[in-house]
Amino acid sequence: MMMSALRLLRILLVCLRYGLDELVLSGLKHPIASSLLKVVRLGRSFEQPRGERLRLAFESLGPIFIKFGQVLSTRRDLIPLDIADELSALQDRVPPFPSEQAMESIQKAFGKHPSTLFALFETEPVASASVAQVHFAVLHDGREVAVKVLRPGMLAVIERDLSLMSMFAGFVERLLPDGRRLRPREVVSEFDKYLHDELDLQVEAANCSQLRRNFEANPKRADLLMVPEVIWEFTSKTVMTMERMHGVPVSQIDKLEAAGVDIKKLARNGVEIFFTQVFEDGFFHADMHPGNIFVSLQPETLGRYIALDFGIVGSLSEFDKNYLSQNFLAFFRRDYRRVAQLHIESGWVPANTREEELEAAVRSVCEPYFDRKLSEISLGQVLLRLFQTSRRFNVEIQPQLVLLQKTLLNVEGMGRQLDPDLDLWQTAKPFLEGWMWDRIGPRAFFSQVRKEASQWSHLLPEIPRLVHTQLARQDSLPAMRKELAQLGKSHRRSERIFIVMTLILTLQAGLILWLVATLLEWQ
Repeated sequence: MMMSALRLLRILLVCLRYGLDELVLSGLKHPIASSLLKVVRLGRSFEQPRGERLRLAFESLGPIFIKFGQVLSTRRDLIPLDIADELSALQDRVPPFPSEQAMESIQKAFGKHPSTLFALFETEPVASASVAQVHFAVLHDGREVAVKVLRPGMLAVIERDLSLMSMFAGFVERLLPDGRRLRPREVVSEFDKYLHDELDLQVEAANCSQLRRNFEANPKRADLLMVPEVIWEFTSKTVMTMERMHGVPVSQIDKLEAAGVDIKKLARNGVEIFFTQVFEDGFFHADMHPGNIFVSLQPETLGRYIALDFGIVGSLSEFDKNYLSQNFLAFFRRDYRRVAQLHIESGWVPANTREEELEAAVRSVCEPYFDRKLSEISLGQVLLRLFQTSRRFNVEIQPQLVLLQKTLLNVEGMGRQLDPDLDLWQTAKPFLEGWMWDRIGPRAFFSQVRKEASQWSHLLPEIPRLVHTQLARQDSLPAMRKELAQLGKSHRRSERIFIVMTLILTLQAGLILWLVATLLEWQ
């Protein structure tokens, strides 16, 4: 309790230092808030923009708040763009923890000292972040590995800071006029989930293993992306051991060019990797910034991407993929009414939303892009603008789609850093069109039939028995006789009506012929 009180006091002091109290009060539309704002501004002036002040405050408050700022920067559907852009610059500048503690964690996890488990264990960490740090090692069979060790005592620190964040979120929701729409409690809850997933290295190892399987099974895919193999016998909730990957960060373009890597092809491959993960697998690496994406310089794998750090991944259901494919298809056709209908059909906007109003809003976002060169169009920005426009229609933006949009922005930024002329749409459109045809064309139909065939194989043999059982039921016979009698009556009634109608039509036809003949005689 004392630790929480001291932590709260430190948070309040940091907020005062960077004028976050002023930011909160300036957002309140109330006479008392205006008076308090005048008081807090006495003798204080802040030259930095609000986003920079918030970023500096998060950096001062330590690893958990830095991580929170990074997650918050992905929610561009909720926070102003200037703040989101500034928070996206947050980096985990965290010093490593003592190597002795890392070795103790490994021994606690596996019951043996690292010197016994490994033929060689480098005590000096090669990387350190807010949640874990990495050491290189060599297995007894000669394989080089990277050992990721969770920071000791992180769970208690995280639980303490999360409880304080939840308390602040409640204040924001109650006090700010826009508090409910910003959904601060939901944001903190989302951050809670991400953080607890990152604290369980077995979850990250499973993500890594799934991504590797998705690409390794297909030779064409294997030439695009390399994913390290998880060494499961040396992996637990607090320690993750994986194959050591050799490469350089994708941002080091000079080194890549010097090694003979085709930079333009590398940029296109990055786009293909992203869309393959999203639309074919529905499972994608959601933290694709240059620090987590390397490029191999080994002669046999030159120019292949290397994925690292699998703490944050995104998953899309069949409904999500179908929703996205139809939206892209409608967008390419400029069918904004269909885009509006998809939002309403999905249930993400209130049922009483006027379709034509939403259509007009979507048109105002999308139409300007068709008058620009494709290379100047940002698909991530289009999605972002759609999310922001949808906000006034009370659209419930799904977290997995926000994560997708954030990752798409990362991929676009990374691709255009490699090739400023990268035409994301031209690169992605053939892939998307082919994928959508596979989804809605004949191939999709027969694929679905094959998928359901195993279920039909169990049901089809039972149909004759079920029919016989139903027909043989004594209690069903009276009802069937009654229905047959009613059908017979209806049939006879229909016959009588048909006969009467035939007679009437025959008389009418005869009358018309008689009149025609009479008129001809008069002439």
